[in-house]
Amino acid sequence: MILANDVPGIEFVHVSKTKPVLLGDSIKELEVMRDISLSLGKGEILAPIGPSGSGKSTLLRMINRMEDPTLGSILLFGQDIAGLNVRELRRRVGMVSQTPALLPGTVADNIAYGPSLRGQTCDVAKYLKLVDLEADLLQRPASALSIGQQQRMCIARALANEPEILLLDEPTSGLDQTAAHKIVTLLSVLNRDLGLTLIMVTHLMEHAEAVATQVALLVKGQLVEQSSADEFFLEPVTEIGRKFLRGELSSDEH
Repeated sequence: MILANDVPGIEFVHVSKTKPVLLGDSIKELEVMRDISLSLGKGEILAPIGPSGSGKSTLLRMINRMEDPTLGSILLFGQDIAGLNVRELRRRVGMVSQTPALLPGTVADNIAYGPSLRGQTCDVAKYLKLVDLEADLLQRPASALSIGQQQRMCIARALANEPEILLLDEPTSGLDQTAAHKIVTLLSVLNRDLGLTLIMVTHLMEHAEAVATQVALLVKGQLVEQSSADEFFLEPVTEIGRKFLRGELSSDEH
């Protein structure tokens, strides 16, 4: 919960986004997000949830400027990200994708990549330990790890940049139940031990309920409700939210 004197870690101020799409023989602008205003306090975990195509991944991509809003502003601890250097923004706002994005070389090479771009060194073993992987994996090719280990290594690589916020787009997708549980547990530990602010998109409500402190329900690009995760999973304030939890809300409804 954001107190009166706190500056939100992330704040969306009347954000809208349109994208060009091919419809028939012509390209038209499709509104994928409409007038989104939400905020997340430092040290909280937000789970943007909603049906497929509701704008969850677009929301993440705009926070680290893989896409820019058509209208409105996104603030990082009170600063408009449009005025920030993109490389510095992406250091401060790390991102972990659905499929582990491996760089050539060893596990150590992958973890050290961000600091090396800035001419810095880092304690790669420390970051590997943070994600509960053994130090003897450091000299192993990243491609030799299991998928679950690769995903944790990608989290370690993001942490090596010492981000203020970590974005995760379906980080447990494609993992077996055991590996997925390790990722969910890890995220809670990182939030607790490092005070790291997290935004995690997931379609698995049990994962959102297990890790999130805040929930933002998006439907067809609009914010339907934002509340504490405890309150939302106990009793959503909107009928749309109640239908979503019952599994009765399809992607073409609003």
